[in-house]
Amino acid sequence: MALYTETSTNRPTRAIISMPNLRNNLSIVRSLIKPDVRIMGVVKANAYGHGIVEIATEMLSNGASYLGVAYIEEAVCLRRNGITAPILVLGAVNVDQIEDFIANDIDINSSSIDKSRAISEVAQRMNKKAKVHLKIDTGMERIGVHWYNAAKLIDETFSLKGIEVVGIFSHFAKADTDFDFTRQQIARFEEVLEYMRGKKILPKLIHIANSEGVISFPEAHYTMVRPGIILYGYATKKEINGKILKPVMSLFSKVAYFKVVPENTGISYNHTHTTKKQTRVVTLPIGYGDGYNRLLSNRGEVIIRGKKYPVVGNVCMDQVMVDIGDDGVAYNGDDVLLFGESGADEVSLEILCDRIETITYEMLCMISSRVPRIYVR
Repeated sequence: MALYTETSTNRPTRAIISMPNLRNNLSIVRSLIKPDVRIMGVVKANAYGHGIVEIATEMLSNGASYLGVAYIEEAVCLRRNGITAPILVLGAVNVDQIEDFIANDIDINSSSIDKSRAISEVAQRMNKKAKVHLKIDTGMERIGVHWYNAAKLIDETFSLKGIEVVGIFSHFAKADTDFDFTRQQIARFEEVLEYMRGKKILPKLIHIANSEGVISFPEAHYTMVRPGIILYGYATKKEINGKILKPVMSLFSKVAYFKVVPENTGISYNHTHTTKKQTRVVTLPIGYGDGYNRLLSNRGEVIIRGKKYPVVGNVCMDQVMVDIGDDGVAYNGDDVLLFGESGADEVSLEILCDRIETITYEMLCMISSRVPRIYVR
């Protein structure tokens, strides 16, 4: 953000981040789990584009006790901004960075015997204990030791000096689309947990449930859950336990230019849209350089003065054109809602994503750093 901070407060394009909506979504998660189950708020990828420090701080003030990130760099950023809560890096560990984990009191995941040995070696050299979560692959085939080989990793890791095993976890592959396979993953995870119970070495932190796991698989809540996208307002259903999930980010811009365009006139690069009659077209100072996906060319829609209008022509790097019709009303400086909510107005991010065959995660993460985030408390 440093590059744009001097004028960001006046920039017409901005992302409004609703902390009340975040708190609402957190309360829904809390209503789904038992009082003694911890919440790990997932704030990787700049908190899904919402702002990692601000979102992490709000989550920790409203029920989360752990944070999950993808990379050590994200964890260190949180530490340097005063976050002292436990943080787990969920992604694969680069052994060259183990010292950074230990120096900054960041939980490490170990997915192999070699990783555990490397962690032990560095911890002993630093004369410190490394906090480790064992990563078990129950069907994602990403990182983690296969559940049927987990005993070797468990035994080896517990035998190593300099390591405190504080957790064990896995990751659902398709909790939102395949309940049978998800139950199979839970059963595989249970095999590993049963092995540890038998040896009386089961750690306190046991976690596998992502957002959809929180909603649909209470048997998989264990001692901690890892909600991600649900906290930002999205899941397979909007109403949960009588409450409505609310989008935390709403993307706005303003009308920057207005013109009357004759019929049979091409709009934007390569003229992928041609007017069928004389119409009015407004230009917005936002484009794919801001994260408004170019695939929304001729597919997106926005709201101006309470009415929905289509995006026409190719989305440019820095500008978008909108056809407001031959009698549409818009003035320079009018607010434009590109997705999210504003009062009674809504442009559904899910619908936009369906049109371009992507997911809400991607659209949120794509909103670039030159779009200022404005936090509403």
